[in-house]
Amino acid sequence: MNVQLLGCIELRAADGRNISVSPTVGRLLAALAWSANSFITDEDAISRVWEGRIPAHPRGALYTLATRLRKALQTASTPDTTCDVVRRPGGYTLVAAEEAVDVLRFRALVRQARDAQCRGEKEVSLKIYEEALALCHGQALSDVRTVWAEAVRVTLGQELRTARIRSAELALDLGRCDDYVPLLHELVRHHPLDERIISLLMLALYRSGRRDEALHCFRSVRSRLVAELGVEPGGKLRTLHERILCGDEVIHCGRPAWTIMAS
Repeated sequence: MNVQLLGCIELRAADGRNISVSPTVGRLLAALAWSANSFITDEDAISRVWEGRIPAHPRGALYTLATRLRKALQTASTPDTTCDVVRRPGGYTLVAAEEAVDVLRFRALVRQARDAQCRGEKEVSLKIYEEALALCHGQALSDVRTVWAEAVRVTLGQELRTARIRSAELALDLGRCDDYVPLLHELVRHHPLDERIISLLMLALYRSGRRDEALHCFRSVRSRLVAELGVEPGGKLRTLHERILCGDEVIHCGRPAWTIMAS
C-alpha cells in the first residue's frame, strides 16, 4: 500500500487501486501520516483537520473519522505493508511501515544517499537521491489549504531543495551536466537569488558547451541583486564568473562548484 503526501493526498492499495476517502478523512490521514509512528494529541489532530471550522463535538467527530480511516487502511493493507490508526489515551498514532508512507520513504532514501556519499560512492548516492526525488508529484498536500499544511510544505520544501542541490552537485561531479540543466533552471526559478544554486546552473551550462548562457545567467542575477537588494553578487559567484570568462581549466574538472570557487 502507499500513503501519498508528496502531491495530492492519496491512499493506494498494493495493486495500485485508489482507495476513495472523503476530503475530511484524507486530511486526518495526512495529519497522522506526516507524523507517522508518533503520538498526535486529539487537540493537534482536530486543529490539523478542521482548523478554523471545528465542529460542535470535535472529539466525537474525530473518533468517527478515525474509524472510517481505519477501515480504509484495512482495505489497502497487505500482510507485508500494514498501516493502522491506534487510539491511545488523549490521541492517535498512525502505525506504519517505512515503505507504506511516501514521506517516510523519501527521508529514508535521503539518509541512505548521504551515507553513500560519505563513503565516496558518488554514483550510488546520486541514484538514491534520484529515487527519492522521483517520489515527489507536485506540491505536498496540494489539496489542503490550512496553516498547518502550509507549514508542512515549507518544511518539506527545504528538505527537497537540499536533496536537489546535493543531487545536482553529484551529477556535475560525475559529468552529467546536460541532464541536470532543466532541474537547475527550475531551482533558480523558485530561488532566483540563491547564489549556490545559480553557481551550479552556470557551471552546468559552461560544462555543456553553453558558455554564453552561463554568462547571461550571471548578468541576470547580478541585475536582480542590484535592483532588489542593492548588493553585488558574492565573492564566490564573481570568482566563478571570472573563471568562465577566462576559460579557466580548473572549472572543467568534476569538483563541486562551491569547492572550485573557494580554491
